[in-house]
Amino acid sequence: MNARQRFFACLLLASCAGLDDAGDVVAPTPIEDRVEHGYADSDGVRIHYASLGEGPLVVMLHGFPDYWYTWRDQMEALAKDHRVVAMDLRGYNRSDKPKGQENYAMSLLVGDVVAVIRHLGREKAVIVGHDWGAAIAWQFAMHAPQMTEKLVILSVPHPAGFSRELATNEKQREDSQYARDFQKEGAHESLTAEGLAAWVEGDAARAKYVEAFQRSDFEAMLHYYKQNYPKTASASDAPPPAPSFPRVQAPVLVIHGKKDTALNARGHSNTWEWIDADMTVVMLHDAGHFVQQDASARVSRILADWLRD
Repeated sequence: MNARQRFFACLLLASCAGLDDAGDVVAPTPIEDRVEHGYADSDGVRIHYASLGEGPLVVMLHGFPDYWYTWRDQMEALAKDHRVVAMDLRGYNRSDKPKGQENYAMSLLVGDVVAVIRHLGREKAVIVGHDWGAAIAWQFAMHAPQMTEKLVILSVPHPAGFSRELATNEKQREDSQYARDFQKEGAHESLTAEGLAAWVEGDAARAKYVEAFQRSDFEAMLHYYKQNYPKTASASDAPPPAPSFPRVQAPVLVIHGKKDTALNARGHSNTWEWIDADMTVVMLHDAGHFVQQDASARVSRILADWLRD
């Protein structure tokens, strides 16, 4: 392969990991073969994580239905300057899957994040969360402020804002019907690994998701909804009292895809009223609920730039 051919091969590969002895381009090693895997003990529950890079700690929390691999592009972007640790939430993939709805209470999910940070010998971290991971991240920042360096939220409004939308926004109530269905007895019995992975683009990535979901516990996944999802169901219900939450002390970045069909963008309105630090909100016009994959390059760039400030 001559120099001109190598140049265009590099462009096609998006990056040159190197050249072999013959001077040909070597494709970059997949991230799943480069991360370091580990386990933290959270009061007897083993929590799996994948780690890449060195530097200040960033802990990333996925949602439903997902696993640590959802953050692969953001891990690549941030690992140049950070140690990026993507967790499998309890019930998912290689983390433990304790039986019983009570084992998925929010306090325990927050405790899993605390356990991972302490296991890594750190005192604090940047916390990044999407979907249920974002719900956990909000609560972590409220209840472990001394361990929260910065907070990055993808998709999920502050719990006070979300409660407001459920009480006043008919569209959000309609969009939350799936959560009501997940709260029904036996709802997990209709789930399959292939069905849960249907949203993933690309055959190779989808196959990895199917494998991860085959290792997961579908009932545990739905315990998140049964244990923690707000109970307001219809406009005929009496409005719940205004919720009160500890104020967030860390700087906050919110990234939301405007095409999200599960969480209405209006839920982020007035979020700054519950935060005692700087707040940045980014609305991505063409992205949906899985914004970290729908707009992967943009989310990675926004994250890297914001963390450098």
